[in-house]
Amino acid sequence: MSDDDARKLLAVLEEIRDQQRLQLDRQAEALAVQREHAALFRAQSERAERLQDRAEALQARSTQFVTGSRKIIGVVLALIVVLVILLVVYVGWMMLRR
Repeated sequence: MSDDDARKLLAVLEEIRDQQRLQLDRQAEALAVQREHAALFRAQSERAERLQDRAEALQARSTQFVTGSRKIIGVVLALIVVLVILLVVYVGWMMLRR
């Protein structure tokens, strides 16, 4: 192998080395971006989970409220029915009394 061939070979090997370094640098940048995306995704997932927990708590309270309201409405309607029956009986008694 001549001196000229050795220089050409050395130049080619240096170019390959430089390209490999460049590729490694680009891969490192890509990995850094992927890490940032993963961290952002984790943060968004945690936020979504907290929002879901709050929504579930609100739904549970709302269910309790609706259940309580139904009980109250049942009692109020029963009282109204009793009052209407008493009123009908009273009006009937007043009409028969005449």
